[in-house]
Amino acid sequence: MRFLLVDDVRPILDEETSLLKELMPESEIYSCTNVREARKYIEKEHFDVAFLDVELGTMNGIALAKLMKDTQPDINIIFVTGFSNYALEAFSVHATGYLLKPLQKEQLKRELTFLYEKNKAEDKKIKVQTFGNFEVWVDGEKLTFGRQKAKELFAYLIERKGAGVTTREACAVLFEDSCYDHTIKSYFQTIVSDMRNTFKNVGMEDIIRKSYNSLSVDTDLIDCDYYRFLSGDAKAINGYNGEFMMNYSWAEFVAGALTEV
Repeated sequence: MRFLLVDDVRPILDEETSLLKELMPESEIYSCTNVREARKYIEKEHFDVAFLDVELGTMNGIALAKLMKDTQPDINIIFVTGFSNYALEAFSVHATGYLLKPLQKEQLKRELTFLYEKNKAEDKKIKVQTFGNFEVWVDGEKLTFGRQKAKELFAYLIERKGAGVTTREACAVLFEDSCYDHTIKSYFQTIVSDMRNTFKNVGMEDIIRKSYNSLSVDTDLIDCDYYRFLSGDAKAINGYNGEFMMNYSWAEFVAGALTEV
């Protein structure tokens, strides 16, 4: 698991980091004392859990949690604070936990046990974020596609939930009103090749299923907030704020349908 700890008091931050390292020695742990650094981390890295103080000087920890949820809706937020009066506000941003300082080892251990059980079913190599902007993460690192259209094609395959998509159907979505001719079909094959090579380079080529004139994704290999939402997962439902694949205009219909659920 990957953790981010934020507290503006260095001795407290060091103590919490030390406790977490003791309990989770195989995990990746990042820590920082200010909001600016925390925001940089969250923009570049994918985290399973963030431990936040509530009072962080330049920004309230609740506001920082909201920003984190906007960037990574599936992140677990646990507040660690010396004040009990923020609890109601904390859970309004769908926090996973609320712990009072000084943080005790047994207290942290119970929280981690709960998180482990909660996330066990989501422990897959590829994580797909559809709420907000569309992003793909492999082993915690954001996946970069060679072409933006290759990324958009993968997004469309994700939206289709494993159903096959023909070349004509995909081109109608990716190129909208463009004429479906030899030039478009040739460019589409270039996009497909780029998308498949992107996953091949990270050892996940099996995620794309290709048959004659049809593409689909193997949903069993993917942890996706959209799929968990549809399965009734409370965490995913709470993480949806009305924004679905904001990068792509064709996804607006799905965003409206999810809002009505």
